[in-house]
Amino acid sequence: MLNFFSINHVAFTVLQYPMSYVEFLGTIFYIWSVWLIAQKKMLTWPVGIVSVILYAFLFYQIRLYSDFLEQLYYLGASVYGWWFWDKKKKEDQEIAVVRGTLKNNIFWLAGILIVSGFTGLLMGRIHLILPKIFPQPADFPFWDAFTTISSFAAMFLLARKRFESWLLWIVVDVIGIVLYYVKGVKFLSLLYVFLLLIALKGFLSWRSSLHSVPNPGDNRSTAHIGNGQ
Repeated sequence: MLNFFSINHVAFTVLQYPMSYVEFLGTIFYIWSVWLIAQKKMLTWPVGIVSVILYAFLFYQIRLYSDFLEQLYYLGASVYGWWFWDKKKKEDQEIAVVRGTLKNNIFWLAGILIVSGFTGLLMGRIHLILPKIFPQPADFPFWDAFTTISSFAAMFLLARKRFESWLLWIVVDVIGIVLYYVKGVKFLSLLYVFLLLIALKGFLSWRSSLHSVPNPGDNRSTAHIGNGQ
């Protein structure tokens, strides 16, 4: 059973690149979940949970430890997002796309940069601190940490339907394209090209929703949308 999750368990080869089952299926479910969230579909959460589990196995084996820990966070965030959206649907409430204030956005950006710095330092030494769990040094610890922390923030904001979540995803996707290509997981790098396109689509779609129904009584721009089901 565990052999199925090994990166050495190859499903097929594309242009001399050995595609493992765990990378291929994780990618398929991930693309599906991102497309669903851009369409505001609740099904995104259970589909995303499957991709999270598969990617956790992948990232651990290629020593991107921040990305591995990121999947554990995604698991919890996906459960929360599923619960939150389902709760609103059962209450027959519309979920608003929300844009934060400038002050709030600066707070988030500063927090991401500070936490990323500390996380990068930790990941750079994690093989010394926990050698039995992480026997090899982490690769690109600071870039990996930045994309991880940015993804943490983006995932939380996405669950709350914050418009700025798509801006963070765009940054994460651009870095991911380069990082995974350098690491040799080229199919995953290609995935991030598609994710970037989906993130741009989500950005434009949610921005359109923001402009459709302004809320003059709030400091934030909002637009009411359906529950996606």
